[in-house]
Amino acid sequence: MLNVAVLISGAGSNLRAFLEATDDPDFPARVVVVGADRDAEGLDHADHFEVPSFSVPYANFPTREAWGAELAEQLRVWNPDLIVLSGLMRLLPDNVVTEFAPRIINTHPAYLPEFPGAHGVRDALAAGATQTGASVIQVDGGVDTGPILAQERVAVEPGDTEETLHARIKPVERRLLIDVVRRIATGALVLD
Repeated sequence: MLNVAVLISGAGSNLRAFLEATDDPDFPARVVVVGADRDAEGLDHADHFEVPSFSVPYANFPTREAWGAELAEQLRVWNPDLIVLSGLMRLLPDNVVTEFAPRIINTHPAYLPEFPGAHGVRDALAAGATQTGASVIQVDGGVDTGPILAQERVAVEPGDTEETLHARIKPVERRLLIDVVRRIATGALVLD
């Protein structure tokens, strides 16, 4: 059984779908803890599924590295086999990436390397793209630059807004994430 920690910043809709998948006793992974960089409403999903949670509010630390040191300390308590960034809207500091890589993966609402960064959906629309997508990547020291583990195209439809396009991307992100974690848990995908 693969033990997974999930880190979030917001409402946690992808987290919810992932918790539903791992709640199936036949799924080869389980979420052992959910962490957040603020008082995120998505932590309610952890409560609902009776998964422990923690918060390391970024605003409480003088530097990103100090925040990362506390985040790493919290993660060490749970000794996860894999860390999933699912809507964590903050770059992990180098000290966290160095300690836990290659066991950190991230979902992203674009077909990387197109439209990296915090506003992938908005950037795709601003560029006039006719298609974008969803990706699951391994986290490295860059901004959405790690090895791509899975991705799928999503069409941009006439009249799309950031909200409507993101609403069509999210189910693809969720499916890709669940599949990647299943493949890691069964040994079909090896992170190195």
